[in-house]
Amino acid sequence: MQPQLPVSVFRLDYQLDDSPSLPAYAGSTWRGAFGHALKRTVCVARDTVCAECMLYRSCVYPYIFETPPPPDSTKMRHYTAAPHPFVLTMEPAQAGLSYRLGLTLLGRAQQYLPYVIHALAKAGEQGLGKKRQPFMLKAVQQATNADLSSWEDIYQVGQPLMPRPGSQPVLQPLPASVGIEIQTPLRLRRNEQHVTPEAFRFADLFGSLLRRISLLTYFHTDTPLETDFAGLTQRARSVRLIEPVLRWRDWTRYSSRQQTTLEMGGIVGRFQLDGAEIAEFWPYLWLGQWTHAGKAATMGLGRYRIVAASLPQDTAHT
Repeated sequence: MQPQLPVSVFRLDYQLDDSPSLPAYAGSTWRGAFGHALKRTVCVARDTVCAECMLYRSCVYPYIFETPPPPDSTKMRHYTAAPHPFVLTMEPAQAGLSYRLGLTLLGRAQQYLPYVIHALAKAGEQGLGKKRQPFMLKAVQQATNADLSSWEDIYQVGQPLMPRPGSQPVLQPLPASVGIEIQTPLRLRRNEQHVTPEAFRFADLFGSLLRRISLLTYFHTDTPLETDFAGLTQRARSVRLIEPVLRWRDWTRYSSRQQTTLEMGGIVGRFQLDGAEIAEFWPYLWLGQWTHAGKAATMGLGRYRIVAASLPQDTAHT
């Protein structure tokens, strides 16, 4: 069964007075600024801890940024937070006097788009990075097709916000060979250990995707995923990686909440898959391009793209 998860993809264009001075992976910087700005935007009980507030389960901020499982939840009952319904993306290096931030909202989160855009505008205005550099939001575009090749202006400063409704990404036909390009560090764990490039297997990626997509559909849609979780997980272990070219990319970020530097490195690179081996996994792989995989997905890590590929002659099916 194909997982049902509507997505909405946006590009926010900012104007700067100087070239941006942000770290290589600025997702952590943007995520922190976004969270603070969103809370300031919507909180009406500023002296109350969120979890103790009577508005906790109806407020925009906890839903987007803390996502507490409902009291009657049958999943993650012993966790304080479920997967958050957003993903921030950005290019590793941007220069000049303009800056583009990518935003994906998942499931029901699009109903809060005005709050999200307002908060991201305020986050930029208040300054980012060590220099507290101002980023002034000028316009927002929304993708109008699944391959992100067509965009429509939905907002300019001083004008009404005119978004399109979210939609399910259209599943493309499964090719004979599938190429996966991991673009930002993919952080996975197996048996309480980080998965290294040498130890990486398809089942590591698929297991992360299956869990993430299942939880996103459970907490953020009316159509929770129903499938053979155990069978899929077991069969994913037999899928081969073809011509993997993978490496570990180190990255650290400073956590103001924990007041310490955190190691956030992960796997980047590429590999191929034989289409004949992944038919039942294909819907999850396709959708995962929007959800990302692994740890810290909301700040842009675990981003991958499906690209054209051709099987080596000795592995192709005849």
